[in-house]
Amino acid sequence: MTKEVMVALGTRPETIKMAPVIRALQKYEQPFSLVHSGQHYDYNLSIRFIEELNLPRPDHNLRFRESLPAAQTGRMMMGLEKIVKREKPKLMLIQGDTNTMLAAALTSFKQNVPVGHVEAGLRSYDWRMPEEHNRRMVDHASKYLFAPTLGAKENLERENIWGKVFVTGNTVIDAVAQHLPIAEKKSDVMGRINFREYILVTAHRAENVDDPRVLRNFVEVFMEAPLPVVFPVHPRTAKRLRQYNLWKKLASSKTVQLLPPMGYFDFLILMKNCELMLTDSGGLQEEATAPPIRKFVLVLRLSTERPEAVEAGFAKVVGVDKKKILKALRDSVENPPNLRKSSPFGDGKAGEKITKIVMGELG
Repeated sequence: MTKEVMVALGTRPETIKMAPVIRALQKYEQPFSLVHSGQHYDYNLSIRFIEELNLPRPDHNLRFRESLPAAQTGRMMMGLEKIVKREKPKLMLIQGDTNTMLAAALTSFKQNVPVGHVEAGLRSYDWRMPEEHNRRMVDHASKYLFAPTLGAKENLERENIWGKVFVTGNTVIDAVAQHLPIAEKKSDVMGRINFREYILVTAHRAENVDDPRVLRNFVEVFMEAPLPVVFPVHPRTAKRLRQYNLWKKLASSKTVQLLPPMGYFDFLILMKNCELMLTDSGGLQEEATAPPIRKFVLVLRLSTERPEAVEAGFAKVVGVDKKKILKALRDSVENPPNLRKSSPFGDGKAGEKITKIVMGELG
């Protein structure tokens, strides 16, 4: 049987967020092929997650070592072009705003293969973010746009997108609901955590960790926070901490616990058990709103493409200034916000909605 749908992945967040769509494609017996770009070529950040989530292994895996953005995107496009020409899918299904998604969208567009973009319409209006460039180009190259919220749909309409827009909710809410019960059975991460109450921290964005002044601010915030900090350190961040002579300072703190990059199940458990989160991640702003998690998030950025989390009271953008971050942390610990029970990002059925739309459009 011809595999009409091709699903492209390249990073951990894409794997997690596409898992509910992949499961729905399997459930409704819609043939598909899976291609992994190799953007995260470290095993712990790519194939490990596919295995953990019990997803099918990729049919195609591009292997390359390019790190410069333009070269990386170009190499992916060259590899994807060969696969698309050979497989001739009727739809390329992609998610998010990474270089993998840009490469898959442009390659498919050039080969006259329609693109379906899961999580379309997100906008930060912050042009310092590479992801903002990518998501805009991907949306304008897509025939089917699966917007997680009405706000995202309105963003697309303001830009006169030519494709068809569907509001589906965000698949990350599905992913949390599907995976947390498994995580609670499999993960033993809490046995390794030194603190009963803690703030969960992540930081990895280039505009933050590549700036020594900003990264130094973060280190001082983590060490002076009103509660202990648990910090799974992204490889990029670990490299910069050592480069700027900050690693030993942070590691010597008795109130900061540094951890290696976490598997998805372990990270779900860390989220569920923390008091609040401090992050520059976009995806965590969504996951925090999932009913099984429901945690307040302070966003270490100057902007967010998830304004729905802020409007719903789950998140607050606090920037990168040390004093402002610490004030927001103290306020949040002393007066925890009363979080609503439903997520602004949907009801946890986005994967099924997207799959049914895809099957309907394919006829």
